[in-house]
Amino acid sequence: MKTVLIITYYWPPSGGAGVQRWLKFVKYLRLFNWEPVIFCPENPEYPELDDSLLKDVPSGIKIIQFPVWEPYSAYKIFSGHKKEEKINAAFLTEHKKNKILEGIAIWIRGNLFIPDARKFWIRPSVKFLLKFFANNKVDALVSTGPPHSTHLIAQALSRQLNIPWLADFRDPWTHIDFYNDLKLTRYADRRHQILERGVLANASAVTVISQPMAEDFNRIVPRKYDVITNGFDPEDTAIPDLVVRDEKFSIAHIGTLVSTRNPVALWAALRELLDENENFSKDLEIKLVGKVDYSVRASITSFGLDGYLRKIDYLPHDEVVRVQQQSQVLLLIINNTPNAAMILTGKFFEYLAAGRPVLCIGPENGEAARILNETRAGLLADHGNKETLKKHIFNFYSRYQTGTLESGTSGIEKFSRKELTRSLAQILDNLNANR
Repeated sequence: MKTVLIITYYWPPSGGAGVQRWLKFVKYLRLFNWEPVIFCPENPEYPELDDSLLKDVPSGIKIIQFPVWEPYSAYKIFSGHKKEEKINAAFLTEHKKNKILEGIAIWIRGNLFIPDARKFWIRPSVKFLLKFFANNKVDALVSTGPPHSTHLIAQALSRQLNIPWLADFRDPWTHIDFYNDLKLTRYADRRHQILERGVLANASAVTVISQPMAEDFNRIVPRKYDVITNGFDPEDTAIPDLVVRDEKFSIAHIGTLVSTRNPVALWAALRELLDENENFSKDLEIKLVGKVDYSVRASITSFGLDGYLRKIDYLPHDEVVRVQQQSQVLLLIINNTPNAAMILTGKFFEYLAAGRPVLCIGPENGEAARILNETRAGLLADHGNKETLKKHIFNFYSRYQTGTLESGTSGIEKFSRKELTRSLAQILDNLNANR
């Protein structure tokens, strides 16, 4: 077995999207002759906890934890959060906040904590891990971000120890959808870009989650980028014959629903269908599982849809998988932002595995649209296209009424977590061979 040290901020019992990718890689790496060792924080500020994910942690794996200091107490004061509140990612706000306080907090976040609030974990972690390397053989390093502080830890170790290093990007850095909302000074923007270019240029290999993201990074630093998408784990999927489908015509969105994903055209389309079709008004259920920005809730209210809404707070991952399979239609919303074409969430692939029709709202030229068409898993409309959304929803509803609403999903095996780990292991093998 060769050994790979994986530097990650998110690790069980962390819940949410950030933990899934590398938890699943680690689950299957031993099958491809790599022994993973995890380095993660001892006392992190996780938005959600999910103990159900602990079952995927391989038996006997070495997990190294080191304390991290995060400035969230001060951030909560400036942003008007209560001390016990968790800080959400991507500026999601479940309750309307004081705009002045929120603006100050965002300015501090963007300009004083570069590349992110885990910057104070970098130097102590490097010092700690150098002692670990003195007594432990490691064949490769992996860092996964965001947070991008993990990449700076790996970069320092790789330089000092001459160990091959794979930098994995689950999201972009300076081209992430909320980057322009950080209220950056010219100096702060330049610092982010310098750090980003340094990581992209110095890593032995860089993996990204979509081809458009690879092309975007290549415009920043020209080099080879390996695309390993997110995926699904067949072991998470319940036996279809045991799944009891929702009686209602349920349209379910699973996961965080931030303001940039607010599908106003969808709410308008649903309102018109409700007004036009009495049976539809009896059958419809809008199911939102996870955190929802207050702006989305306000839109739902403005279209008179509250009576059709079933809001479910965060669920453990194993329960989420069951809800996906039970729902009539799965709603996938791509952020309505300039980088939308490169977005390819892990949730999308779990939707494919659930075997339910997908209603996707996003760019017609994006990666999600390409895979949706390739797998024949559902229908797509752009954010502002109300008429197409009405047509798609009525299509699904007509099939629901006749009991023929099923997904035609095909060719998704290549997105299984095991197969994706095979691709990852090949990259690590190549790095090790070229050492």
